[in-house]
Amino acid sequence: MQFTSFHALVSTLIFLIYWLLIVSTTLRIVFKRRPTTYVIAWMLVIYILPIIGVLLYFALGEAHLGQQRAKRAQKMRPTITKFINRLSAFPDIFTTKVSQVSKPIFQLCKHQTGLDGIRGNHIELLSNTDVIFDRLIEDINNAHSNIEMVFYIWNEGGRADDVEQALIQATQRGVTCRLMIDSAGSRHFIRSKACQIMRDAGIVIVEALQVNLLRFMFRRLDLRQHRKVAIIDNYISYTGSMNIVDPRFFKQNKHVGEWVDIMIRMNGPVTTLMGAIYASDWELETGKYLALPQITDFAEPPEEKKHIMQLIPSGPGYTENMIHQVLLTSIYSAQEQIIFTTPYLVPSDDILHAICTAAQRGVEVIIIVPKNNDSLMVKWASRAFFSELLNGGVKLYQFNDNLLHTKSVLIDDQLSLVGTVNLDMRSLWLNFEITTVIDDAQFAKSLSTLLGEYLSKSDKVDIEKWKKRPIWQRIVERLFYFFAPLL
Repeated sequence: MQFTSFHALVSTLIFLIYWLLIVSTTLRIVFKRRPTTYVIAWMLVIYILPIIGVLLYFALGEAHLGQQRAKRAQKMRPTITKFINRLSAFPDIFTTKVSQVSKPIFQLCKHQTGLDGIRGNHIELLSNTDVIFDRLIEDINNAHSNIEMVFYIWNEGGRADDVEQALIQATQRGVTCRLMIDSAGSRHFIRSKACQIMRDAGIVIVEALQVNLLRFMFRRLDLRQHRKVAIIDNYISYTGSMNIVDPRFFKQNKHVGEWVDIMIRMNGPVTTLMGAIYASDWELETGKYLALPQITDFAEPPEEKKHIMQLIPSGPGYTENMIHQVLLTSIYSAQEQIIFTTPYLVPSDDILHAICTAAQRGVEVIIIVPKNNDSLMVKWASRAFFSELLNGGVKLYQFNDNLLHTKSVLIDDQLSLVGTVNLDMRSLWLNFEITTVIDDAQFAKSLSTLLGEYLSKSDKVDIEKWKKRPIWQRIVERLFYFFAPLL
């Protein structure tokens, strides 16, 4: 009898704890005020897979950096404020004279960061893999003082090995070399002999956002350092979609062809801001202060007519939703044409509606995505959005020639957004990303020419043929669409 009573008591306690756990997690999700689709998706996961769902939510549901990194982020804010105030003492590098289509974005940046458009920058659009490696290696070979890099993926083989050798030689002649690589994206390289050789040569290599299952209750496991940045002597900087990867040696077993990427090479005052972002990332990850670059390091005075730019960093610890706001603002600013290129098309509801609204008010909206994708889940989740986009008047193209990995937005042949951000929930809300905002018709013309080449190698998705696709494809699309807010 006593045993029965004890068993009933334990069962009741377990039941109460279980429901308290479910209710408290549900309330936590609701109070986060995320998009409705995100909330519904997580609630379904929790109620269908009760205990596992709760564990998954705390591991993957919130973009929490962890207590230590959160404290570092808080500590860095006064330093960044002082840095921005110092920049403001050099009014010649800033301008409010921007194009009409770019004006709302620069106003947003001014309100959020305190900085107007940065002028006097020289920018090159690089779209050939060998040319990108040649220019980067040449700049590394000419470096005199310091080289800072952060990349999501570093993969051995081909031209990537040439970069490794150039960095080792730079270190040997006294150049300080720092490299930050993502723990998940570069997991094979981190454990490689090549990585150890670079460390032994004196290159400081930091494994960013280390994957550790024991820490999932304290930091989200799948936070990723997705930036691709190289800074040489605080004067030249690179960013774009390309990792330190020779596409001829990377993921050939996926049978999607070689990755197609772009990078932009910049020199001018914007590199100072890039250096500040890198220093913030370095301190956030290591806890060690890295001196911020000085605007006076630039030998050339800013030029009135050279590219006007702004940099948008995003990720935990940075201004929340900034890149999302920039994308929405740019879409609503368009009057004639928008061209997107993205390997992963899983937009938020707000961006999806903004894109369709733009098309319905007469703007020509073109989206270029790869026909084949290295991510099966994202491939099918992306297709779940095709019908709504096509019905909204958006022109969809599937790139046939290898895997299009370029991330760009071109608006009205004037405003360009180029960087590391995909049109998916992970890039918009979670990863550490960076986007360049470029207000320049000359640069836009170069990007437009490249996008024209992409279109020539792409097939347009015909809405009538799309409506006739097999039922099984529609079912698979909807199943993966369920996970879209979680990708």
